[in-house]
Amino acid sequence: MANYIITQLDEIEPVRCPCGFASRAFAASDNSVATMHLVDIQQDSRTHYHKRITELYLVLEGEGQIELDGQLFPLKPMTAIFIKPGCRHRAIGKLKLINVPIPAFDETDEWFD
Repeated sequence: MANYIITQLDEIEPVRCPCGFASRAFAASDNSVATMHLVDIQQDSRTHYHKRITELYLVLEGEGQIELDGQLFPLKPMTAIFIKPGCRHRAIGKLKLINVPIPAFDETDEWFD
């Protein structure tokens, strides 16, 4: 087995998520370290949080805002955000971003108030 994995994010079939649509790379049952998502936010996303997952966001396209624990911050290309577990968050606007969940994304760790 190789010590690396290569994927083409823009060729992964997107799935619906609270933020819009996400193409999730490295989401294999034998990987618990981290995943990488190409997220297409087509309108305001739904406020949510994670109890275990830390997320790193990197805005690639678009402008808008991110709401972190009720406070709004502007977003534009190359804005990077570090979101700790427990932080209620959502993106606002039409955006494309990279999301790196650490540890690997787990659908059971998405929580809504």
